[in-house]
Amino acid sequence: MKPTLSLSLQFADKRHRDQLPRHKVARWLKAALESDAELTVRIVDAEEGQALNRDYRQKDYATNVLTFDYTQEPVVMADLILCAPVVEREAQEQNKDLVAHYAHMLVHGALHAQGWDHLEDDEAQAMEQREREIMAALGFDDPYATN
Repeated sequence: MKPTLSLSLQFADKRHRDQLPRHKVARWLKAALESDAELTVRIVDAEEGQALNRDYRQKDYATNVLTFDYTQEPVVMADLILCAPVVEREAQEQNKDLVAHYAHMLVHGALHAQGWDHLEDDEAQAMEQREREIMAALGFDDPYATN
């Protein structure tokens, strides 16, 4: 049985709203879920992204995705914060399709919400492989392939 998803999708930064319809965001997240989840996805500008990263991770810059995970059982509960200008810049720098890069960041954040991590090399390899599998199942190219 596929996991269920309760999704709140918020656009504080509306620049990519047309590329991120709710049904696609939900599909990408569900592909990464191993259990039921209640997720809030918030698309933010650089200012909000930097403030959150600074206040919660003590890193004074905006990053692509922040995952605030609250519980993993019996239901995964988390907030995924994606910084629109950072995701856009990375997609351009890496010659990736913007929508594909958003899908990857959502999958990445959803895995973090379920306890996946990439602090150690073996963890990073396992997480990257799982991301590749999910992205391929969704019809996207390998997010770690260099273009």
